[in-house]
Amino acid sequence: MITVHHLNNSRSQRVLWLLEELGLPYEVKRYQRDAHTMLAPPELKRVHPLGKSPVITEDDRTIAESGAIIEYLLERHGRGRLVPAPGTDDKLRYTYWLHYAEGSAMPPLLLKLVFSRIESAPMPFFAKPVAKKIARTGQKTFIDPQIQLHLDYLEGQLGPNGWFAGDEFTAADIQMSFPLEAAASRIGLEGTYPRLAAFLQRIHARPAYQQALDRGGAYDLLS
Repeated sequence: MITVHHLNNSRSQRVLWLLEELGLPYEVKRYQRDAHTMLAPPELKRVHPLGKSPVITEDDRTIAESGAIIEYLLERHGRGRLVPAPGTDDKLRYTYWLHYAEGSAMPPLLLKLVFSRIESAPMPFFAKPVAKKIARTGQKTFIDPQIQLHLDYLEGQLGPNGWFAGDEFTAADIQMSFPLEAAASRIGLEGTYPRLAAFLQRIHARPAYQQALDRGGAYDLLS
């Protein structure tokens, strides 16, 4: 049996979604973030030394990292589903987006989250103006332009049918969901990036996506 060690409001929501798309049986073991630090609880370190999510276990295997989990599940259980045919241009695009999501898209979005929290973090009154200025300058001069660069790129990269790796929905679209949901939550996509906003509406309407929300619980990136 596959067990998903699921942290609320995290990348592990994608793993639940993939499992629902594949129709595979699985168990969910839930973990809650610390309400103040937003960090994962120490119990996750008993599953994987880094104490992060997503992590799945099956038999005697423990697999971490979203992309690695997706590749493992599709290779072991996918029966050719949600992956373009080997040797095709669509397969090359699929591999690219599978790695791009975490390797390129997420770092500036994560920096946006961290720098935004610096502005409201508790600190001595004399340090607050300096911290705010550093945070705002970093966002204005580097982080926000980087996010815009990536979103402009992604808006133009969606295929004619609205998917990232060819004419059909694939696991690359599942992998790309989290950075785009994070961008929608932190910057907003409606109006400025209509194709990306439509992509999110399309995936959120999928029955398997909704079933994954039922299994995983509240997902605040959608609020």
